[in-house]
Amino acid sequence: MIEANGIYKSYGSLKVLKGVSLKVNKGEIISITGASGAGKSTLLHIISTLDKPDQGEVTIDGIRIKDLNDKKISEFRNRKVGFVFQFHHLLPEFTAIENICIPAFIAGISPKIARKKGLEIMDLLKISDRSNHKPSELSGGEQQRVAIARALINDPAVIMADEPSGNLDSVNAKNLHNLFFELRDVLKQTIVIVTHNEELAEMADRRVYMRDGQIFTSPK
Repeated sequence: MIEANGIYKSYGSLKVLKGVSLKVNKGEIISITGASGAGKSTLLHIISTLDKPDQGEVTIDGIRIKDLNDKKISEFRNRKVGFVFQFHHLLPEFTAIENICIPAFIAGISPKIARKKGLEIMDLLKISDRSNHKPSELSGGEQQRVAIARALINDPAVIMADEPSGNLDSVNAKNLHNLFFELRDVLKQTIVIVTHNEELAEMADRRVYMRDGQIFTSPK
């Protein structure tokens, strides 16, 4: 599903990624761990098309990202990549279902179809009774489930999660961790997770470690 080869990335004189290569299979959940500054989030941003490498290439679902112009990359990202972040990034003025449907609207899906699909996903995530509530009226766990529903609305090829449980209490974090695996089992979803949470990291099908801008299959 994802193949990154020889990825280098620097910001000024700071070398963040130093020849990183990574493959992720369809339906696989992998965790990327390591100390702060190891390059985890930078790698996630590059393999999710949010950033471009200085050198190397990324292929997602058979598409070479370097072959796409900026407009095509934006369209590809909207349809093929779902994002889940630590702080949810829900728009406060919109209801839960409206937040969920925004990527579908951007993709040109009609409001009626988008809402129907959004409500189906909310039902799957057990938050359908919160559809008309605004983010301020939701708990942290509910907000994160809304963010996950938003990530799923366009049937993405892969979900990228950056510290998804970092802003949740232990109970909601555990529920979220279990939810990722339910999504993989039910939807055959491919998920890449950057995390400092040891429990979540160990639950993954495969754990990779980053240190000093390089990636390992075991701690070093």
